[in-house]
Amino acid sequence: MFLQIVTLLAVLAITNGAVVFLGLEPQSSQGGRIVGGTVTSIEDRPWQVSLQRSGAHFCGGSIITNNIIVTAAHCLGSPTTVSNLRIRAGSNKRTYGGVLIEVVAFKIHEGYNYDTKVNDIGVVRLKSQLAFGSTIKAITMASATPSHGSAASVSGWGKTSTGGSSSGTLLYVDTKIVGRTQCASSIYGYGSFIQPTMICAAATNKDACEGDSGGPLVSGGQLVGVVSWGRECALANYPGVYANVAELRDWVLQAQKTV
Repeated sequence: MFLQIVTLLAVLAITNGAVVFLGLEPQSSQGGRIVGGTVTSIEDRPWQVSLQRSGAHFCGGSIITNNIIVTAAHCLGSPTTVSNLRIRAGSNKRTYGGVLIEVVAFKIHEGYNYDTKVNDIGVVRLKSQLAFGSTIKAITMASATPSHGSAASVSGWGKTSTGGSSSGTLLYVDTKIVGRTQCASSIYGYGSFIQPTMICAAATNKDACEGDSGGPLVSGGQLVGVVSWGRECALANYPGVYANVAELRDWVLQAQKTV
């Protein structure tokens, strides 16, 4: 099955354009916004954090306890290290405000596969505890996958378009959950590449994009997804794909005890 998935990824990349992770943006990016996004205050999304590597935003994340952040596994690969990673919380600006916290450790899902993108989730332990308040709060992880068509939203400091520029201010888009059965069907372009540890979401001309990876997909006030990958950004027939938090919740709960 994994060989078939890898083959499909190659076909998608060759015939349909780039299938890319939605993070790891160039550190020189300036301006822009999440695709189709609207400015939001950190008070409305106090669980949102910016992952900063060597002083620059490159991925998003979500607060689940006062010292644990959930993000995408691919955000924590090389060249990310404990020494060059910081977390900015409590600000809707990626370059200033709030608090900037060092980390002591992080952990990537043992079953994460770069080629198939399954289990694209990881946890980060902060060096000091966050002080909760109106701009810094934890979000509850979903224990059940939301149904097809459920309202959701995704936020981040990512690019306005594939290859575009990133945002200095946090933005969000409203979107809708695309059930795994639907996302893996011939209705959309991914087919059987969509796995149980993934969840999809789509809206016309709205999407997460590069620089948003690791950030929160929220539905019903709970964290249901972690921004993972997609074919370009806001491309018709190709929903954004997220790590499915309900499917990976048990791993996160165990990992936060050992990281």
